[in-house]
Amino acid sequence: MNAAYRAGLLRFTDGDRLEHIDDALLVVQDGRVLDAGPAADLLPRHAHVPCTALAGRTIAPGFVDLHVHYPQLDVIASPAEGLLPWLERYTLPAEARFGDPAHARAVAAVFLDELLRNGVTTAMVYCTSHADSVDAFFETAAARRLRMVAGKSLMDRHCPDALRDDTESSLADCERLIRRWHGVDRLGYALTPRYAPACTPRQMAGAAALADAYPGVWVQTHVAENRDEIAWARALFPQARSYLDVYERAGLLRPRSVYAHCIHLDDEDRARMVACGAAAAVCPTSNLFLGSGLFDFAAAHAAGMAYGLASDVGGGTSFSPFRTMLAAYEVARLSGVNLSPEALWFRHTLGAARAVGLDAQVGNLAPGMEADFVVLDPRATPLLARRTSIASTLAEWLFALIVLGDDRAVAGCHVLGDRVTLAQDVR
Repeated sequence: MNAAYRAGLLRFTDGDRLEHIDDALLVVQDGRVLDAGPAADLLPRHAHVPCTALAGRTIAPGFVDLHVHYPQLDVIASPAEGLLPWLERYTLPAEARFGDPAHARAVAAVFLDELLRNGVTTAMVYCTSHADSVDAFFETAAARRLRMVAGKSLMDRHCPDALRDDTESSLADCERLIRRWHGVDRLGYALTPRYAPACTPRQMAGAAALADAYPGVWVQTHVAENRDEIAWARALFPQARSYLDVYERAGLLRPRSVYAHCIHLDDEDRARMVACGAAAAVCPTSNLFLGSGLFDFAAAHAAGMAYGLASDVGGGTSFSPFRTMLAAYEVARLSGVNLSPEALWFRHTLGAARAVGLDAQVGNLAPGMEADFVVLDPRATPLLARRTSIASTLAEWLFALIVLGDDRAVAGCHVLGDRVTLAQDVR
């Protein structure tokens, strides 16, 4: 079935160049983009297609969040002295509840609604060490027809008993979950060693063996987020050159691997990430909130690292891509790097998708791509309306949205061309 939408349009053309068409037509057929471009050019050949006019609005690709924890929904905005105390006091106790499938399903539903309410249509998601938490998440995502990548957290040491895996059964669970969910509808599986201190070398080696056996899966984990965590990893793995090297020695530094944070890397670490085809998930609101440090954008750019932006809820303080982009801008400025509004938008859409090999499916609105898009309202608040109305360039207009926008600026979210109705929208 075909449908057309007439509004402004943000899309990437000529590689990574972001353009804004004031009066555009987006035509969707069977969940994919059939055509997109200036309305004057496209209307004659799509005159028979039912068209929804969205005057004053702009259509843009759905956002891609490269690192977020669905079991941490209820610990967002929890104060602590730093990463490790925050994990011990709030996060791990909350995650222990996800052995209950009913609880996991209820949280997954709210979590996915929050992503969609903020315009995020694709994400790389952490579940808990309970296999039921993964099934619950994928069942909920599949019902919403979402493109999601997720996996069971692997933790076979240094964690509460309610979260601790048996090494062999945890790997068997992962293989079962891969066979059940990976490549089904729009779902993908990510092998997910929680972080090196919580995994024995045998468990990490087993995860690498599964990645070899199922080459389409992803790997996701944390690295070099916090200095206390780094010291802990150094004590547990004294033979490794660095925290990142722990994963490379285990066989987990590879294409389709995503390393969250990457704050305290050195040049050799960055070179190894580039050589191995790994990507970084940059989590600025989380890093600021927990006092973990500042991502080195200058060094990442110099090394040619692939990276995308991420909310890292619940350490991150907002599901909103606008908040994440603003925090990234501010962190970069502290190191003398100026991230343009277009570059920020790229790193939360097409750039994030490209970093994990999904750029043929999502992150842009080109013919043949999946029709996941948001409808932006540049007049969502009085101040935003005032600022966008006097913007003289695309960069100014985008930056006003980044600085002043929030979920109110997301007037609608579409998955495979269909508008999403969220629970809170039903009265």
